[in-house]
Amino acid sequence: MVRGTIAVEEAIIDPSGVAALSQWATLLSPAQNASTTMTAHERRLLDIHDERLKSMDEEGVEYMLLSLTSPGCQGEADPSKAEKMATVANDYLSGEVKKNPKRFGALAALSMHDPVQAAGELRRAVKELSMFGGLVNDFQSTGEDAGGKEYFDTAKYDPFWETVQELGVPIYFHPRYRIKQDLEPETQYGARKHLLGAGVQFHLDLSFHLYAVCSSGIFDRFPKVQIVAGHLGEGIPFNLWRASHWYNHPFKKNTRPSKEDYIYYFKHNVSITTSGNFSTTGLKFCINEIGLDRCLYAIDTPYENVKDGQDWWKTVDLPADQKEIIARTNAIRLFKLPLEE
Repeated sequence: MVRGTIAVEEAIIDPSGVAALSQWATLLSPAQNASTTMTAHERRLLDIHDERLKSMDEEGVEYMLLSLTSPGCQGEADPSKAEKMATVANDYLSGEVKKNPKRFGALAALSMHDPVQAAGELRRAVKELSMFGGLVNDFQSTGEDAGGKEYFDTAKYDPFWETVQELGVPIYFHPRYRIKQDLEPETQYGARKHLLGAGVQFHLDLSFHLYAVCSSGIFDRFPKVQIVAGHLGEGIPFNLWRASHWYNHPFKKNTRPSKEDYIYYFKHNVSITTSGNFSTTGLKFCINEIGLDRCLYAIDTPYENVKDGQDWWKTVDLPADQKEIIARTNAIRLFKLPLEE
């Protein structure tokens, strides 16, 4: 295989998890029949070694980091079921990667109900299953009615972040759809379902979680922790100056929970990827704002087409050495991939 791009946010589903996708069908494609839509979608998610690999060969993608599609374990409110979902998915994905480790790697699915258990599963995934980090889909659903939301910026999650730092692997933050309680009439999205998903809602919701993590003090307590945000950082790089400007205001600075501001953490603890946001001007802005070494290539397969991602990448008018850093070098170094830089 000729050296090509490394795509780091590429989704799959394990066979046992297919049934759970049906509840999101009408949100993904409102105008289509749910069963028809999800049948095609399931095939794309289940496929690793056939059409996916063929498209990689045809379009010049050397390597993909695979992860369980959203909402994954974060959509399961029952702790024991969520933990089992993670174990099953990680075992399955590890087995698939072993079939072709020169072309595929994996990020671990994690139930985040219990930070100690999540840390243990991440450790197992890295040490025993040879995975290169973990992925969480925004907040963890909780409660008997699945109406609770738990975010990972509180002190409760320190045992998890301590293990992340110890293992030296990144955690990818990925969006998810709103829960059913947020879709009732008279709620924010109840009459505005056209705003749901990747175009608007995903980055609005996940950016909140990312701001919360950056300002929580986690990176002060565990300064080596690295997280990753797709879709050009869920819009945050374009608001970094203003967010940091007000976070540094005398009215806030003396009482804020973190030592540094958002710009600092995005330059030291956060990396962004191009997944599903093929904007050359946007990428150039991110490079200028947070640095070349903080920008990575990703496609968002199968929600985005491999060919579309690669066709865009070929048109990006950056110097060849900078494109190499974004397309390969940064991913190899951040995730410690077994590939030549």
